Amino acid sequence: MALTRKKNTTKPVTQGLQGYEVFIKELKHYIQQTQVRVAMTVGREVSQLYWQVGQKFVLAQQQHQWGDKILEQVAADLKTAFPGVQGFSKANLYRMRAFFLAYQDQNSIVAQAVRQLPWGHNVVLLQKIKNPNERLWYAQQILEFGMSRSILELQIQNGLYHRQGKALTNFSTTLPPLQSDLAQQILKDPYNFDFLTLGQDAHELSLERGLLEHLKLFLLELGVGFAFVGSQYHLEVGAEDFYIDLLFYHLKLRAFIVIELKAREVKPADIAQVMGYVAVVDEQLRHESDASTIGLVLGKGKKSVMAEYVLKNVKAPIGIAEYFTAETLPNDLEADLPSVELLEAELAKLGGLDE
Repeated sequence: MALTRKKNTTKPVTQGLQGYEVFIKELKHYIQQTQVRVAMTVGREVSQLYWQVGQKFVLAQQQHQWGDKILEQVAADLKTAFPGVQGFSKANLYRMRAFFLAYQDQNSIVAQAVRQLPWGHNVVLLQKIKNPNERLWYAQQILEFGMSRSILELQIQNGLYHRQGKALTNFSTTLPPLQSDLAQQILKDPYNFDFLTLGQDAHELSLERGLLEHLKLFLLELGVGFAFVGSQYHLEVGAEDFYIDLLFYHLKLRAFIVIELKAREVKPADIAQVMGYVAVVDEQLRHESDASTIGLVLGKGKKSVMAEYVLKNVKAPIGIAEYFTAETLPNDLEADLPSVELLEAELAKLGGLDE
């Protein structure tokens, strides 16, 4: 007996649906115009397009009281109209609608910032961050520093938003206003050295060696603009020799940054030590066009109250911050942070920090 194919008698979801034919025709026309203009390849233009698609869909749903099932039909119609063009799946249409809804009530600064980002970055922000202010902050970081999507995901996992600019400093009284604000923002507290596997009794030299062995990850944690100058950097003052743990130059600040490492909490004597280093670097290395050298003391555990008090009365620009390693990772962060293997793999894929 011959088999016969049963006819599909299911009615299209749009049959008799008021306003759909006009809506889908206008949507196709808008997409076609945009597609011709940008060839669907420029990330920022794609985000602009998806914002408009999300807006048009939301307005059409509100006007005609359509349910969410219509998304599947829209996806099918767009796939037919634009064969071979990626991005108009049902799941991505959901994201476009969510994209518009997430920012429709925000001020124009927020909306304009996120609409300038590549679409993949916007998807990460929508999926991983609920706070609008935090989204805006990351959007501004991406626009300013060209942060790749992989690095963005790592920085969100590492809680960059909650640590950036939090170091204890005296910059407001030791640096000009613009320099002070910028310097404050480049420092964190605490610093995440989770890629190090040091014991509780590790000393400063072990910490320094570990950071140098993972220099790419260390630079990633320090942030954009840090250029490595040297470790145990030799300074000669009269007949005496001194050695800076780590010396960097910050390209945007146009200033040397002296970092002193401590495998314990920061004490007043540490501030005096880094003050001396800052003074010598200003005298021997600083060019007349450079800004004032900055000192940073990184300590383990809580900062000494006396050290905080002493810092207020110091005339050199100095900051104090804590760091944690894998062994001292706070319990509430441990499950959320990526492993060193993941970090190394992501950096390898990116070819270092160039992206």
